[in-house]
Amino acid sequence: MKPKASHPYNRLNDKRVRAAKPGYHADGAGLYLIVDSNSKSRRWCLRVTALGKRREIGLGGYPTTTLADARTEAQKLRKVAKDGDDPIAVSREARNKKIVLTFRDAAHKVFKGRAAGWKNQKHKAQWINTLETYAFPTIGDMRVSEIQAPDILNVLSPIWLTKPETARRVRQRISAVMDWAKAAGHRQESNPCEGIAKGLPNQTTHVKHHRALPYSHTPLFITNMRETGASQVTKLAFEFLILTASRTSEVLAARSEEIDVGQGVWVVPASRMKGGVEHRVPLSDRCLEILDEVGGLSDGGP
Repeated sequence: MKPKASHPYNRLNDKRVRAAKPGYHADGAGLYLIVDSNSKSRRWCLRVTALGKRREIGLGGYPTTTLADARTEAQKLRKVAKDGDDPIAVSREARNKKIVLTFRDAAHKVFKGRAAGWKNQKHKAQWINTLETYAFPTIGDMRVSEIQAPDILNVLSPIWLTKPETARRVRQRISAVMDWAKAAGHRQESNPCEGIAKGLPNQTTHVKHHRALPYSHTPLFITNMRETGASQVTKLAFEFLILTASRTSEVLAARSEEIDVGQGVWVVPASRMKGGVEHRVPLSDRCLEILDEVGGLSDGGP
């Protein structure tokens, strides 16, 4: 009978790595896959005894660092430890020779990956523009591996109370970049945006909402609007928006084939709805009159 191996190698395969649940998953001889419970990101680490001390060395994130890459690097560092050298110093020196990834570079990578699936062009432009305006001047040239919570506070503090909505969006976008950096193996520490709100003042007392027009005042508002110098198309669109309780983008992008005059229904397709679900809007007689008038102003387009 063959004796059992005390430290079996190569327990994992690509299928197991992709399906792994949060926690530590051993591949053998000190190599582990770590799956984070919050972000579900996957990264490699090697546990090895070197110079009389137990060390844990990060080897990068999956899938940027493949299972085969992690095994190769782990084998090199085990030999370094066996030869009596410091594997952490060797690993750090190897990483320093690689291309340094700044927050600016990481943000553009994340933006490029996400923007392909966004339909709203305005949101697409705002996503990267807010980072260029508020984050890049402070942390744009910093390595993503070195950014800490105080650096994030330096970005958010100047706008946290004066531009609260913008500040919250900037925080969300910085957080998304840092999550990606960790998952891609460019950062070993946790996301510095986690718990950052504890270092910022409460925004609730500074939020100001626009006043709503009382429903009973709407007829007078429409009458006054018709007397303004705005274009006829603008005034008709505004009135149609009020009568259908629709979003501006839905009204401005409405197409003739979406309107069923006989049934008195406007069917907004799922592709143009924020929630991705088809929306049926009943049309009043005045809505149909507006559509008829708009038809007379049309240049023959859809």
